[in-house]
Amino acid sequence: MTKKRRPHFSAFKAKVALTAVRGLKTMSELASDFDVHPQMIAQWKKKLLTEAEEIFERPGSKSKQDKESNEAELYQQIGKLQMELEWLKKTMPR
Repeated sequence: MTKKRRPHFSAFKAKVALTAVRGLKTMSELASDFDVHPQMIAQWKKKLLTEAEEIFERPGSKSKQDKESNEAELYQQIGKLQMELEWLKKTMPR
């Protein structure tokens, strides 16, 4: 008999991931304690470790990807405005 999928709340995932990060028990022990597959615990632990720095970012600061996309958009706007300016210079009588 297979088990049905159960949704887990973020607080539960955080608790399990933090317990896994502490390293006091093996994945198998944690899996039996929390009734979750060891692979899920490994995924939650990995996510916690890779995204932990975002927790401590300053409010209002943007992630690197957001900054890069914003910068690319601004450069695109600058190019468009420069083209419009050149076109206006050519078409305007002096």
